[in-house]
Amino acid sequence: MVPQVFRPGLPHRMNRPATLGQLRASGYRSQSVKDEMRRNLIRKLRAGEPLFQGIVGYDETVLPQVQNAILSRHDMLFLGLRGQAKTRMLRQLVNLLDDAVPVVAGSEVNDDPLHPLSRFARDRIADRGDETPIEWIGRDRRYHEKLATPDVTIADLIGEIDMIKHAEGRYLSSEETMHFGLIPRSNRGIFCINELPDLAAKIQVGLFNVLEERDVQVRGYPVRLDLDLCLVFSANPEDYTNRGRIVTPLKDRIGSVIRTHYPLTRADGMTITDANAWTARDAVRVLTPPFMKEVLEETARLARTSPAINQQSGVSVRMSIANAENMVSNAERRGLLVGEDPVVPRISDLAYIAASTRGKIELNLSEDEGHEEKVLGKLLGEAIKNVFEFYFEPKHFRPLVEWFEGGKTFLTGDRQPSQEYARRLGEAPFLKKEVAHFLARPDLKEMGPRAWRSSSWRDCTSRIGSTKRPKTARACIAGR
Repeated sequence: MVPQVFRPGLPHRMNRPATLGQLRASGYRSQSVKDEMRRNLIRKLRAGEPLFQGIVGYDETVLPQVQNAILSRHDMLFLGLRGQAKTRMLRQLVNLLDDAVPVVAGSEVNDDPLHPLSRFARDRIADRGDETPIEWIGRDRRYHEKLATPDVTIADLIGEIDMIKHAEGRYLSSEETMHFGLIPRSNRGIFCINELPDLAAKIQVGLFNVLEERDVQVRGYPVRLDLDLCLVFSANPEDYTNRGRIVTPLKDRIGSVIRTHYPLTRADGMTITDANAWTARDAVRVLTPPFMKEVLEETARLARTSPAINQQSGVSVRMSIANAENMVSNAERRGLLVGEDPVVPRISDLAYIAASTRGKIELNLSEDEGHEEKVLGKLLGEAIKNVFEFYFEPKHFRPLVEWFEGGKTFLTGDRQPSQEYARRLGEAPFLKKEVAHFLARPDLKEMGPRAWRSSSWRDCTSRIGSTKRPKTARACIAGR
């Protein structure tokens, strides 16, 4: 490949050169796509800018591997279980490309005007010289993606002979008879193949030359295209044994294989869920306390170590996101049915996350149709226990156990109004005291003033016979 060097300071947008002569006069000198990505990454690192937006928990693990691969000008394979942001990161690599680059107008393979690649561009420049028209393509047109499926062919990726062009009188061996596939059309950009193991082995073999020699051959004809590409892939380790595998010579040609992972801490998982789950509802205000978010994330974390769940398949973060949305929806539904606004999700709402969990976990072999619900019930119970023990000392609740053993009951449920909960708390003094103390936590204070506007708050003040408006929700629950 011809060495290319970039010189910054080019005019932008409306002032960009429109012909080859103007481009040469501007002093523009092109650069390979991997050098371009490397240059822009160096600028980001020096400026302290993030490489990816919305990616949490990878700062000390995955991101250094990605940065090293780009600095090394490597092609990359992102290897990880489902729901680990592989595709999201791959699509954001386009932000390391320049705002726009010049191409020969009408070129199917994004020919560099200073180093034309295709016969079309070479003939056009030879014919028109400095008057050859050029156009500028943005970074969005320099990224192409293909989901690997068993029916993908070499023609889709590399190209095929266009028999219509042949019928027009062109020779089969002529480059002008070719219909280019996705890879040549991604020249001077990034090409991504998702779920690489699903690609048939013979198609993977067809990528050997693209990765190593950077050229393509169509139907055995000696058509050489010296492509300028950054090739990136994603794969699930499970695919190596269940659906397909990456052939060894292809893996050998990929510069860096980067392992991804699930959130390493509960806090990272909650941050991801908060950023992606739709919880801002307009029908009823839903105020979700932090400990409910912790229960959902702890459920996912326990699922990722449960022997009842196929760990080779993984437990996607999409489960936590969908569960958070269903939990909020059930609280919203309760608010509509009983006339409460705002509402707060409660433990009984978690009974309805089974629908959003199905399909996101894969159980080990079981003939019991209800086994999935039983496994989820056990995981939820363990998660609630773990979060409870984080906030409370269980042995302090011995008086409450004795209260129940004495024949007392406390009715709960997703359809119970909040004021009914508050009324029943007055019958259990020890529990009321613990609840009031817990609500004094700083992360729960924001729910106090907002609750004043709800009907349940007004019912609460009426119930306790207050002649003075309580300042906080916890004061109402405490009965003062």
